[in-house]
Amino acid sequence: MTTTDDRLGAAPDPTGPLSRIDYSEKIPNNVGLASDRKLQRALEKWQPQFLDWWKNLGPALPTKEVYLRTAVAVGRDGWAIYDFVPMEEYRWGIFLAETNPDRVVNFGQHKGQPAWQSVPGEFRAELQRLIVIQGDTEPASVEQQRQLGATAPSLYDLRNLFQVNVEEGRHLWAMVYLLQAHFGREGRDEAEQLLKRNSGDFDNPRILGAFNEDTTDWLNFFMFTYFTDRDGKYQLGTLKESGFDPLARTCEFMLKEEAHHMFVGTTGVQRIVERTAQLMRDNDTEDVLPFGGIPLSTIQKYLNAQFSVSMDLFGSELSSNAAAYYTAGIKGRWMETRRKDDHILHGVERQMTKVVDGAFVTEDVPLLNALNLDLRDEYVADCHNGVRRWNQALEEAGLDERLSLPHEGFNRQVGAYAGSHVSPDGSIIDADTWAASEADWLPTPADREGVASLMTPVYEPGEFASWIAPPSQGINDMGVEFDYVHFWQQDNA
Repeated sequence: MTTTDDRLGAAPDPTGPLSRIDYSEKIPNNVGLASDRKLQRALEKWQPQFLDWWKNLGPALPTKEVYLRTAVAVGRDGWAIYDFVPMEEYRWGIFLAETNPDRVVNFGQHKGQPAWQSVPGEFRAELQRLIVIQGDTEPASVEQQRQLGATAPSLYDLRNLFQVNVEEGRHLWAMVYLLQAHFGREGRDEAEQLLKRNSGDFDNPRILGAFNEDTTDWLNFFMFTYFTDRDGKYQLGTLKESGFDPLARTCEFMLKEEAHHMFVGTTGVQRIVERTAQLMRDNDTEDVLPFGGIPLSTIQKYLNAQFSVSMDLFGSELSSNAAAYYTAGIKGRWMETRRKDDHILHGVERQMTKVVDGAFVTEDVPLLNALNLDLRDEYVADCHNGVRRWNQALEEAGLDERLSLPHEGFNRQVGAYAGSHVSPDGSIIDADTWAASEADWLPTPADREGVASLMTPVYEPGEFASWIAPPSQGINDMGVEFDYVHFWQQDNA
């Protein structure tokens, strides 16, 4: 494999045999759960609580069965099957990527030592905290998207929403397994708390702010799966490098499933842009709302909002915690093993930009303390790829308008830009100018009402709402017109 980034080497070849998942057990798994009766009992006790959570806070739209992907193995090829499944009977389980007996810690002070199969006592609290934070995001997004089925633009999109939801539920299982298998009573308590916190709950909200925001409509959903799930990809990528091997293997398999979630976001926004472009061209106007489309200016505002909220998820640019995690070997960098440096980072510096006295100032900072910024830079570069793809659709439609990512300092609540007002084009402005212009940059209630007015469900196979173009192909070689979701008939037949 080649790369254009001269910091990275070639990707290593995968190793290890294909591992099948045992679906004969009450909790499907490939970790030999039956051999640890204490852990098995603990997880079987938690399972009904999870199912109650799914019933009460999972997808609200009643369905009979959905054409879903279910993992049957962990490996490069043939790892999943597709079939119609009643969602409440989906087999959530515990799946880790294959063990590499020769794996070592690849960075930090323990570099070169064998990877840890149990939690090192000195890093117990830090590892538990990282797993809890990751685990808390998984059910949160399901809760945020609970009502979207009622306004699905097609059965194809409804099926994709449900696929994302069931896999976020499985990712919750992945984190709960780690907590219960490796952190004793504290881990079991934390597993229960993951179901007691709820997105947007006033008294018991989710840990990270982005996961307490409302998902108001399908444009919001597609932006979430593009930008916020992409943040999840990069966070999982750092944990995949962990010297704690069960965590690394868990995240490696989660990344395989996560790819579909970002596909949903990338292609969802593109299809909206394609339809908007068609309506702009056909009607010679930017105001396509009366013609059943979402104005490009509204799409840009939603983009600005979701991108800036997702940027905050990376935390402060300078972080002693990130430095400590790296030095300890418990959380690495994106593509750590392909980085061309010493993987220790002592004495290495990089540049960071911040606002000082109303002006941008660039300073040299220790790379070890700027690992959140390093990861965020990788994320931003990736985000640009999707925007280029969306702009290609505008270009092909013969339009001059383009979408763009806002400046990294725009609408920030966390980090070096918090407290400053930066416009999307990167100008530092005062509070009055921000207040006068905010409605031009971020969704207003009127914008959301306009989008909401288009959100009427389309449940006929092969039919699509007026504001989104059909996809170029269906799921698993099924046609776009395939009946991906079956509903109960009035007679419950």
